[in-house]
Amino acid sequence: MISIVLVEPEGPVNIGMVARTMKNFGFSELVLVNPNITKESYEYAVHARDILANAVILEEFDEALKPFDLTVGTTGKPGKRFSAHRSPIYPWELRELLEGYNGRVGLFFGRESIGLKNEELERLDVTLTIPTSEAYPVMNLAQAVAVVLYELSKGRPEPPVEALKPATKTEKEVLVETWRELLRALDYPKDPERREVFVNVFNRAVRKSFLYGREVHTIIGPLRKAVKRLEECE
Repeated sequence: MISIVLVEPEGPVNIGMVARTMKNFGFSELVLVNPNITKESYEYAVHARDILANAVILEEFDEALKPFDLTVGTTGKPGKRFSAHRSPIYPWELRELLEGYNGRVGLFFGRESIGLKNEELERLDVTLTIPTSEAYPVMNLAQAVAVVLYELSKGRPEPPVEALKPATKTEKEVLVETWRELLRALDYPKDPERREVFVNVFNRAVRKSFLYGREVHTIIGPLRKAVKRLEECE
């Protein structure tokens, strides 16, 4: 299940156009964070007014994170230097990665003026960008949604295999915390700030990975055993 999440959309017209675009490509779950909805929103939704009427409306960004197993943030400015939350994938890569994935996915789009803030992108699991001309890289909100949904609609996930359940957000957090414990037991790196970088990079890798719950628990086991052995040595 893929939901479209608009974070503080500023243009009422764009909200309606996004709803219309969603219906064009067969998507129906819309989440709006602190939106500016007017009569125009419904007028521009045309035959997708039901999607707008049934949208989940929230006040805070944090609330929008809770329902999803995987969150994807969009950005029109990937950045020229390495940054974990500015290292995006492309829409077709997201489609490939979601094949067979049966968890709940939140696809986040930011404000028309500034997009998603850095601190918001840092809270999301995967960053996505649409390759555009350097002369004018930032797309209109509704157009960006259309491009991404068109790409995703090419390959809808197969029916889920009941035995293969995706790792939950909590399971991934436990894995990252176990990694943190291992680095602490190793006392590596010795500089606390550099150690936190190691944790953040691992965290980002885990959040971007489409892991099954069984896989996560299989990895956690040896890590915990290593931590225990190191503590015994001390």
